Amino acid sequence: MGELTDRAKAAGNKIAGAAKQVAGEVTEDQSLKNEGAAQSLKGDAQNVSGKVKGALGDAV
Repeated sequence: MGELTDRAKAAGNKIAGAAKQVAGEVTEDQSLKNEGAAQSLKGDAQNVSGKVKGALGDAV
């Protein structure tokens, strides 16, 4: 179950991060763009974690 949880959280963070980046661009708010980029990277890391857990049978 850890794999699916990580992948679901990853998808949420990627979507939220992308939305923040777009909002930052529209409002010319560099801080918001950076926050969105960081959140998207967090999503990428969670996705990798989910893949590793899936490959190792959630033993990680």
